[in-house]
This record gives sequence, C-alpha cells and structure tokens, in this order.
Amino acid sequence: MAINSTLTILGEEVLPGESKTITMEIARLHTMTKLKIPIIVERSKIPGPTILFSAGLHGDEINGIEIVRQTIVRKLNKPKRGTIICIPVINIFGFVNQSREFPDGRDLNRVFPGSKKGSLASRFAYYILEEVIPNVDYCIDFHAGGASRFNAPQIRIVPNNAELKELSDVFNAPFTLYSKHIPGSFRSACDKMGVKMLLFEGGKSLDINHDITHEGIQGIKRFLQHFDMLNPHKKGPVANNDTVYIDKSSWVRARHSGLFQSKIKAGDFVHKGEVIAVITDPFGKFEHKVKAPNGGYIINANDGAIVYQGDAIFHLSQSYQF
Repeated sequence: MAINSTLTILGEEVLPGESKTITMEIARLHTMTKLKIPIIVERSKIPGPTILFSAGLHGDEINGIEIVRQTIVRKLNKPKRGTIICIPVINIFGFVNQSREFPDGRDLNRVFPGSKKGSLASRFAYYILEEVIPNVDYCIDFHAGGASRFNAPQIRIVPNNAELKELSDVFNAPFTLYSKHIPGSFRSACDKMGVKMLLFEGGKSLDINHDITHEGIQGIKRFLQHFDMLNPHKKGPVANNDTVYIDKSSWVRARHSGLFQSKIKAGDFVHKGEVIAVITDPFGKFEHKVKAPNGGYIINANDGAIVYQGDAIFHLSQSYQF
C-alpha cells in the first residue's frame, strides 16, 4: 500500500494518526448470535510499512492469541511510524468451541484463497484476502502445536528466499525451520499477493505457556525495531538468541501402544542412541525404550500420557546449522 495513504478495510477508512477497531461480521451462529472479529488498527502520522500480527487461524491455538493480546495490552501495536494491524482471533467460531476447525468441519488454513460464495470457512478466507491483506506489507501469523504436541518456539519460512531469511534472523526465534508452502494455506496465499510472512509456531493447543509467549513478544519487538516502528517509550528487546536453522527433520513414531513417559522436552538436543522416552503397558508386562535415531534438536514433543502404535511422538532435526 502507499506508505501514507488512507487505509480502507470493510468500507471503513483509517487515516494516518488514527486508531480504530473494525468489526468483521461474515456469519452468525445457528442461534442467530452474531460473531464479531475485531480488527485493531493503529496508525502513526509518520509514513512507514504496514505489519499484520494475526493469530487464532486455528481456534484452539490459544498461545498465539495470547501473544497478540499482550502486543495490544503492552501498546506495542502503537507504532512510531507506519501501521500495525492486529487480529488476535481469526477463527472466532473455533475459538468459541475450543476447536481447530470451522463449524463446517473445514480447516481454515487449507481453503485459501477462498470463495465469496463458498463454504463458511472459504468465505472467511476470501474476505481476509480481499479486505485485509491488500493493505499489508509484512505479516507474522502465530500458531501452536496440536493434539498434545508441544512445539519449541520457531519461525517457519520457505527455503531459498533471502528476504524471508533476513526477516527470520531479525525475529530471532530459537529455531528457524525451512518448510515449503502448503497448498490452501494462509502463508501460501499471502506469498502470492506479495506479502512477506513469517509463521511462528510455539507451544500446544488449548494451552498458554509463559516461555512461548515471552519468545513471541521479544520477536515482535525485534521485528518492529528493525523497521524503526517500535514505540520509543517501550523497553527494547532482550539480547538475541543463538538461532538454529533446520534444513531437514523427521518424525519419530511410536512402535508400540501404551503409557508414554518422555525423558526430554521440546528444544532439547539429543544424541544418537539416547533414550528419549519409555512406553509401557499398564500391567507391568513390558517396558520399551525409545532411542533417538540420530543426534539433533527436538523441535516438537508429544505431551500425551497415552500413545498408539504409529503416533508421532517427537519431531527431530536431521540437518541443522547455526
């Protein structure tokens, strides 16, 4: 967008220097209750880029919602220059139901670019791309692991993209994973529209973790400071992490069903052959050790107490660099 132009979302204009909360209403519950999605816009009078902080694309990924909420509460979204848009909860339906999906059973992060006359999830995807994204230069979308799987704080970007690599360096999460775009994803759609997106993963669904929230907030501070948008009255970001760049990774899966007892946590480094978990039966008949197939970093760990044969229990890096 033009760096000092009028910003328009859903027919509402926001001038430089203005603050406004724009309500997105696309559909209602079957009870006829309106569900409103607040789009919180803060603009400086000084020209600059427009950054979107979004979360809750999956309604049960609450930790991302908390990161964007704290961004607002701490007034980090009041920029020194440029514009900051915050959407703490995109999938308000899933958030109400503490569910990943929309009421139509669809995963919102698989239906982009959507359709004006399609399914409920498809319509939401359409209006986000039609009304919000054309105004945006950069986006950080916050996610968490699902199904009791805890993600170490990480940024995900496509490989061989120098600009995204630079932005990931700026955010400086403990881990950066190179991963290709998934068809139908928000990240893929934004890329096609020229918006530079970082996807943050951290924590697990239906959970708020202080350390994950802290990493997200500090990354936001560094990101805003990079563009000279960080409010000068706010405390600067903490010292940078030693980021680990992961080129290749694989899932370690359970070979047996049973009670699951992990010996390590997400973010740990493990050595080849190290016992990283034990799977037992409830009757004292067997005890199977799970050993690391290679040395590397645990970037996702299953927190469940019970696993079934074939369940993903650890996401382990195979190739990494500093």
